[in-house]
Amino acid sequence: MADMESEKSPQTYGSHQAPAHYEPGDGCLTTVVRIPVRIVVLLVVVPVRMVWDLLVVCGRAAERVLLRPLGRALAWVFENVFTPLGLATTWLAVFIGKALFVWPWVALWRYVVVPVVTYGLVVPLVWVYRQLLTPLGHGIAWLVEHLLVAPAGWLYRRLLTPLGHGVTAVLAWLGRALFVWPWVALWRYVVVPVVTYGLVVPLVWVYRQLLTPLGHGLAWLLTMIGRGIVWPWVALWRYVVVPVVTYGLVVPAVWIYRHILAPVGREIAAAVGVAWRIAGYISRAVGRAIKWFAWNVVGRPVRWFYQSVCTPVGHAVRDTIWRPAKKAAAEAGLAVRGALQAARDTVRAAREAIWSAGRDPVRLRQPMEPGVRQARTLGSTTTVPGAAADPEISLHKRG
Repeated sequence: MADMESEKSPQTYGSHQAPAHYEPGDGCLTTVVRIPVRIVVLLVVVPVRMVWDLLVVCGRAAERVLLRPLGRALAWVFENVFTPLGLATTWLAVFIGKALFVWPWVALWRYVVVPVVTYGLVVPLVWVYRQLLTPLGHGIAWLVEHLLVAPAGWLYRRLLTPLGHGVTAVLAWLGRALFVWPWVALWRYVVVPVVTYGLVVPLVWVYRQLLTPLGHGLAWLLTMIGRGIVWPWVALWRYVVVPVVTYGLVVPAVWIYRHILAPVGREIAAAVGVAWRIAGYISRAVGRAIKWFAWNVVGRPVRWFYQSVCTPVGHAVRDTIWRPAKKAAAEAGLAVRGALQAARDTVRAAREAIWSAGRDPVRLRQPMEPGVRQARTLGSTTTVPGAAADPEISLHKRG
């Protein structure tokens, strides 16, 4: 069983803590660089990780002890001081702005401009339009319609329309005979034949029989000349420049990157990761040691002093001084309140008796019985005759 556990434990540790597998073919350079790089990186990273953890702890403590209460205090101040002050200032500014710049102009518009314009301009104009201009316009329209429009329409329909149709037909025939038919004949029988057989046909023949073969020959000649000029440069690029750049620059650079820079960079990155984790373990151990030392040197004595000294003293003070003093104060308050209530009742009865005697002198000479005071029930505003008047003191105040 122990052998099995000893066989399993390295695998478990290795699966969680060992760095990732590297690509095959790294060579001896990786093996030579790995250990020194990790040692150097560990020596550099451990102080950085400890400072980082210290800053994180200080930041969390500052956030918990200083920033969070400060934020709550600022929020409370903003909510309970600045917000009401801002609302009051805004309300006051709006009120002053309305009182200075809105209400005077509204009052001027509502009580001066609108009545003056309405009753001094609009109403007279509407009256003039309805009572004078509208009947006058209707009369003028009736006269124009019956004296001018109707005769002109009859004249246009009976005389001008038939005469216009005949004149239009004659003018259209003359216009065609003078301005259309001669030009159509000239275009169709003179211009088109002359241009077609005197210009277009010879140009087409010259293009097909002379210019096209000449252009093909010139194109072939220019192609041959261009190939003779370009081919040497193409051969120089293909057989000189490309091989020199490929095998003299690109291939060595790729080999250096693949076999030197990439393994070294990968080892540095892996070393930084491993060193960061190891530094974290070291920083955590140092922090736990400081915490243990602080707890055993400061925290444990303080807790013992609080539990063994402060708590019994506080309980004794509460049980022997605070509670009896509170009870005595409550009883004294009840006694004083009862005395004040009795004095108020006496003064009220005397005042009522004097008032009644002033209103009814006969009743003053008759012996009077003390009146029964109507007391209110707790939790209601109604009075109950015959009920004794008790001071309305809550159970909380009675203790």
